[in-house]
Amino acid sequence: MDAPSRRPIVYAGVVALVLAVGLGLLVALRDTVGLDEEWMTEVLEWRGPVGESVSLVFDFLGGGWFAILVVPIGVAIAFVLARRPWSALAFVLASALAAVVCQLLKALFGRARPEEILVPLENGSFPSGHATNAAVIAVSLGLLLRRAWVWVLGMLYLVAMAFSRTYLGAHWLTDTLGGALLGAGVALLVWCLLLPKLRLEPLPPR
Repeated sequence: MDAPSRRPIVYAGVVALVLAVGLGLLVALRDTVGLDEEWMTEVLEWRGPVGESVSLVFDFLGGGWFAILVVPIGVAIAFVLARRPWSALAFVLASALAAVVCQLLKALFGRARPEEILVPLENGSFPSGHATNAAVIAVSLGLLLRRAWVWVLGMLYLVAMAFSRTYLGAHWLTDTLGGALLGAGVALLVWCLLLPKLRLEPLPPR
C-alpha cells in the first residue's frame, strides 16, 4: 500500500477531533442520549462470567501502566530495531498526546459513569481512555505499516475494546465513540506532522 497524501488526512484528523469535542458538548448538555440508554439495556442482558472475564482482559490491555508505558515503549523499540526511528516517535507522540487530551476532556465535561459499572473508576466518563488508546494503536500502525491486514486487525481491536468498556459499565456508548474519534484524530495529525521524515524511512518488508 502506498503512503496516502497528507492534505485529506489532515482534514480527516481535524474533523475527527471536532466531532469528538462536539459529541462531548452534546452529552455534557444532555447527560445521556437515547442510544446510550438503549445500548446499556442490551448489554446488561448479555452479561455473564465469560464476557466479564474477557472484558477484564481488555480492561488491562487498554489502560493503566500497560497501555501508558509498555505498549508505546514496546512498539517504539520494535520500530527502532527496524531502523525506523521516526515511526517510533510518531507512535509514542500520538499515544502521549491522545492520553493528555483525553484527560483534559474528561475533566472538562465531567460526565458521570453508568451506575452499572463493574470496575473501580472515579474520573470522568467522556471520552473513553481505553477507546482512545485503541484508536491510536489501530490508526497509527495502519498508517505506519501500510498493510491492509493491520487495518483490519486494528479496527477489530478497537471495536472489541469499545464493546468491552460498555459491557463492564465503565462507559456509555457515546464515550467510546468520542474516544475513538479522539484517538484517530490525534494519530492522523501526528502522522501528517512527521510525514516528510516518515517518507525517508524504509518500507516494512512484505
